[in-house]
Amino acid sequence: MADTKARALRKNPTDAERKLWANLRLRQVHGHKFRRQRPIGPYIVDFVCLEERLVIEVDGSQHMEQSSHDVRRDEHLKSLGFMVLHFWDNQVLNETDAVMALIEQALEKVEQPPS
Repeated sequence: MADTKARALRKNPTDAERKLWANLRLRQVHGHKFRRQRPIGPYIVDFVCLEERLVIEVDGSQHMEQSSHDVRRDEHLKSLGFMVLHFWDNQVLNETDAVMALIEQALEKVEQPPS
C-alpha cells in the first residue's frame, strides 16, 4: 500500500520537489545517493539518504494544517536515528543554493563520527 502511494507521489511531484530532485539525484551531493518518496515505517518521506540517515521534507501550505502528523512522523524518524530537515516550497524554488548548502552541512555533520 505504501509502495503504491509512494509510486504515485513520484509520478506527480510538486515544482519544488522536482527542482530539489534535480539537485539531489545521480549522487550530485558529495556522492550521496538520495531516494525520493520513500516509505519508512508507516510514513512516506520526500527525500532520504539512507546511508547517512538524512530525511528532507519539502513543505507546502498543506503542512500548516497537518502539523501534528508532521511532528509524529519526525519523532518516529528521529527514534530510528534519522536527522530530518524541513524546507518550505518557496525556499526550494527561490533559494536553491542556500537549501543545498544546508543539506551539504547536514551531511557533513552526520558523516563525522561522534567525539
